[in-house]
Amino acid sequence: MTGPIHWFEQVATVTWMNVKSIPQRWGSSVAAIVGVAGVVAVLVAVLSIAEGFRTTLESTGSPDTAVILRGGSQTEMNSIISRDDARIIENAPGVAKIDGRPAVSPELFVVVDVPKRSTGTAANVPLRGVGEEAFAIRPDLKIVEGRRFEPGKNEVIVGRAAAGEFAGLDVGNTLRWGESSWTVVGRFDAGGTVADSEIWCDAGVLQPAYRRGSSYQSVYARLTSPDALDELASALAADPRLDVSVERETDYYAEQSRTLTKFITVLGTLIATLMGVGAAFGALNTMYTAVAARTREIATLRALGFRSGPVVLSVLAESLVLALLGGALGGALAYFLFNGYQAATLNWQSFSQVAFAFRITPELMVQGLVYALVIGVVGGLFPALRAARLPVAAALREP
Repeated sequence: MTGPIHWFEQVATVTWMNVKSIPQRWGSSVAAIVGVAGVVAVLVAVLSIAEGFRTTLESTGSPDTAVILRGGSQTEMNSIISRDDARIIENAPGVAKIDGRPAVSPELFVVVDVPKRSTGTAANVPLRGVGEEAFAIRPDLKIVEGRRFEPGKNEVIVGRAAAGEFAGLDVGNTLRWGESSWTVVGRFDAGGTVADSEIWCDAGVLQPAYRRGSSYQSVYARLTSPDALDELASALAADPRLDVSVERETDYYAEQSRTLTKFITVLGTLIATLMGVGAAFGALNTMYTAVAARTREIATLRALGFRSGPVVLSVLAESLVLALLGGALGGALAYFLFNGYQAATLNWQSFSQVAFAFRITPELMVQGLVYALVIGVVGGLFPALRAARLPVAAALREP
């Protein structure tokens, strides 16, 4: 050599040599790639559950619709709204009118036992009692099979997701809940929102079936504009006859998703961390083996004037390449196996089942790749430092 090689050229040269030699250690390299892929696949798959559940709830509702519950109630399950209260709300300022009538829907919410198609175990499925106004303030809801229930009859219509997840909800079937038998007369599509997981019937029929008298549990009201929420809330708060809380529908359902989403995210991260420790040890073993196999090669480079820094970075780069391949493989496996997979889980806020689809987003894929690179750094750092500290003279005598 006529002069020292530029530091960055040293890094590029040694890194290229290391990466090019990966096929010579294909067995240990594949083991490291598969280990990282397994960790990333599990992480992305578990987090896609939380993402799918959150998306389903946060996409529910409209910013120009308000949900009115009894004061202090967090969900419809523990709320009671009397018929007189519902009539007062109908005439409150800020409430829109459709065809000359207040766009207000007093509703009941109960849960019924329906077996899951996959396991046959009973699950709590929401049964919602509504009137004609419910369809007016939810214009995106469409009947896709059969027809609507007729007022005054023991008939129900079933959400698309509920029909797919739970047994016995096919159009034409008869089921028994409470003190009555119910006939499924239709199936509806609510655009992937929470309503798709529900069963609907006439509120006037549901009230005596579950001994609810003339009471409801919530009132959904279409606003004259999204900005009219404060006007409605102020008017209802000022009325001494009422003790109610008013919340925007989108905010109400978004709040319901937070507890379970946080739990799944923490659980998934914990599982991935424990698996990541194992994958990091696998990467450590692979890189230590790689360094041991190239002891004389590394010593020769050091004798030729290559510095320890480029050696460290080259070993780290090899580890990162293996981790990146594993991360890409794991992300791809999770996407093709789980993205769009239909499932149902318990909404802890309402104690009822919500059907949703696993959702793997680009952000989750990037998160998986970043996690893979962290494993690569941990797995490659110590072998890289060992390679840089090898005594040149002793290493050249290695067989």
